[in-house]
Amino acid sequence: MESRDQFLSGFRGEAIGRISPESVPDEIFQNGVLRPILKLQNDLFLSVFRNYVAKSKVPFHEFPLAKKLQFIEHSIQRDIKFRNSLKGIIIGLFSVAEYERYIQNSSALNKRMMQLLIERLKDQVQLFDATDAVTRPTG
Repeated sequence: MESRDQFLSGFRGEAIGRISPESVPDEIFQNGVLRPILKLQNDLFLSVFRNYVAKSKVPFHEFPLAKKLQFIEHSIQRDIKFRNSLKGIIIGLFSVAEYERYIQNSSALNKRMMQLLIERLKDQVQLFDATDAVTRPTG
């Protein structure tokens, strides 16, 4: 029977980004662990953010693009409960060894994690309007 760590490693796939002998440990962790998890969990992150917007009752869909991007960033940076939920979605896919590596430098890795997620959501901001326009009431 395959171990959880072996399963997770194979399930997430290969590293995304360049890893070289000159890469610093946090960069290796980012490209070998964080980026593959963020890619794998992308649809879930989009759904979680849509739900966050709906529950926050802000007129996100009426915001101009710049304000939407700012809202994404501020939501993740300032709403601790939301940020912790997002971190849990990522950390839940760490192997034991990756988790042990993470806790050694969690502060810096949390910053990397959240910055990568913010950029990922910002890059897909148009998807929130495209899919939500179907489900939003008109008028």
